[in-house]
Amino acid sequence: MSAGLKSIAETVVQLPQKDRVFLAERLLASLEDADLEQEWKDEALRRRDEVRSGKVKSIPAAEVYRRIERLLAK
Repeated sequence: MSAGLKSIAETVVQLPQKDRVFLAERLLASLEDADLEQEWKDEALRRRDEVRSGKVKSIPAAEVYRRIERLLAK
């Protein structure tokens, strides 16, 4: 652990509880966002590869919209 990080940690533990809770939530959210972003990137690449390989066939947007309209009309 760097000296700067130790200094930050020492300062943070002296904050009021509500401020520490806020900071902890922000730090956790930043980790979750990074994980989620990577998961979406992986999913996008997987789907792209499936289309390119012919494993799945894409549907034109106009057809998707027609299907949605039919479903909503029911």
